[in-house]
Order: sequence, then structure tokens, then C-alpha cells
Amino acid sequence: MKNKMSNISRLLLILAAIGLALVLREPIWRIDLDAPQYPEGLTLKIYAHELGGDVAIINGLNHYIGMKTLHKEDFIEFTILPYCVVFFAAACLLAAVVNRRKMLHWLFILFVAFGIIAIIDFWRWEYNYGHNLDPNAAIIVPGMAYQPPLIGFKQLLNFGAYSVPDTGGWIFIGAGFLLLICVLLEWNRYRKMKKSSLMPLLLFSFLTLLLNGCKQGPEPVVPGKDNCYFCKMTITNASYAAELVSVKGKVHKFDDLHCLLTFIKSGMADQSQIQNIYAADFAGVHALVNIEEAFLLHGENIHGPMNGNVIVFASNDSLKKYETQFSASPVKWDQLVK
Repeated sequence: MKNKMSNISRLLLILAAIGLALVLREPIWRIDLDAPQYPEGLTLKIYAHELGGDVAIINGLNHYIGMKTLHKEDFIEFTILPYCVVFFAAACLLAAVVNRRKMLHWLFILFVAFGIIAIIDFWRWEYNYGHNLDPNAAIIVPGMAYQPPLIGFKQLLNFGAYSVPDTGGWIFIGAGFLLLICVLLEWNRYRKMKKSSLMPLLLFSFLTLLLNGCKQGPEPVVPGKDNCYFCKMTITNASYAAELVSVKGKVHKFDDLHCLLTFIKSGMADQSQIQNIYAADFAGVHALVNIEEAFLLHGENIHGPMNGNVIVFASNDSLKKYETQFSASPVKWDQLVK
């Protein structure tokens, strides 16, 4: 009948319900903090009903800069959120059993509305958490706020803060995409379109989103604004700049390869956590090049911002043009890292 859903949609609804049930036991969000004094990093994990991770250590650090300490009892969300998750899991099962397209549409609208409200509430919490500071704190930096990023990376003093969905969050997002697929599948079916023409595109888009959420490429270096992650100096010359991207997608910028190599060799960087390293092409517009695919030139006549003596090129032809000018020699990245 035209008002009923296909068996595929009903199966996807059941899968969404199972996934939402798992959200109750997995962390939904995480905020990772990296700093030189904490080489292994600190993690704040946010569950549907509690906080986890290095809460005690983070609270101790927050005390010095006047931020509020984190306690489960201070968040009404931890009382409400588990019921919301259970509601949507039960609603997915009920929609599959009742088998009515209209119920699926209302469920999807409510799910999207809940997601938007949750993101706004999370941003509001982060804003209050980072701006409402104790005026009598031991450390006060005038005009400084410590609001963590809603998603992605942000530098807070000597701490790098990275905010991203955790396992439960990705499951929740995945359940939303399953609902979207059901809605589009039923729309497609109602319009008597070919089912196979839409499904591969939806699944491909879903997988692409998940992969993009887990990976991050290099970011443009902005001279005069960005700071070197190692020496903390302002980056002034884009032709020598370099970047390190961790497996979590965090981007660390350096004013030249000398600082980046010192950072790695000092032991401050866990090499197993490095995803990619990029360096600016000395020629042209100084676009960032993957160090594994780049051509490197080493010489005493090369003087980077921090006395680095290595420059990088995207092509061997460009390297040849500068080889004689600097009386320099080609070098391999592996030789520099040793």
C-alpha cells in the first residue's frame, strides 16, 4: 500500500534503534587537550549520563585560571539526555512496527530538531564555561576567554583543544543518516523512481562524511596571524612554513622545518600519532606539499626564520633552479628525521 514503508526502510529503522541503544553506554563527545607538560594529552569524555576521562586533572588546571570545575550534578542534561535517547530508539522501533510513512517523516523532523537543540545547548555550555571566570583566580590573562571549540581545533594558551564526536556521537549521527536514507528511499519509492539510482549515492555520501569527520588535511598558513606550535613565535614567512597533522586531525603549524624537526626529535611528539607532515613549496605561491612527495634542498646558505637550512619544493625542476643559487644539495626527509 502507498502509505506503508518498504521492508528495507523498516530494517534500517530497526538498525537505527539498536544503534541508539548503544549510545547509552558509549561516550558521545570528547575534548582532547594537548600541552608540552602533558605529552600523552588529557581527555574529557561526555556520556549521555555522566562525564568521564581526566576530569579531576582538568578541574585542577581550571582552578588556576578561574574556570568552573565540572561536576555531573551541575548539568540537567545528564538527567534528560538518556530519556531522549531511549525515546528515539523506541520511536524507531515503533515506526518499523506501525509501518506508516507519515510516522517516519515526523520521527525524522523530531530527530533533526533535537540534534540542532543539542548542538546549541552544547555551544551555550562551552561559552559559559570559557567566559564566566573567577576574578580572583591565580592566573588572569586580560581579555582571554577559554571557550573550547564546538568542533575541531583551537589553541588555548599553551593547550591545544580538539573537540570531536566520540563513538556514541558517531553512532547517533549514523542513526540520523539511516533515518534520512529511509525518508529519501520512501520518497523515491513513492515517486516510482528506480530504487538503485539513489541508494548508492546516499551510502557513498554517508561513508564520505564519516571519513571526512575522522581525517583532516593541511590548513593554509597565515603569516602575521598563526604562531609556531614549538617556539610560539609568530609565523612571518610562508615560504618556510611547515605543518604536522595528527591521526586525530589536529593541525600544528611551524615557522620552518627546523622547529618541526626539533619538536619531533625532542620526544614531544608521538611519531605513531603523526598522520602527515606538510611543508611550503619554496617556489610559486608556497602551497603546502606532503613531505613524502616533496623534494628537499639542504645547505648552509639557506636561512629559515629559526635558522633552518632546508627548503622544500613540489617538483624536482623547481629544486634544480635553486640548487646552484644556494650552493645546496638535495636531501631525503628520512635523513633529516634520524
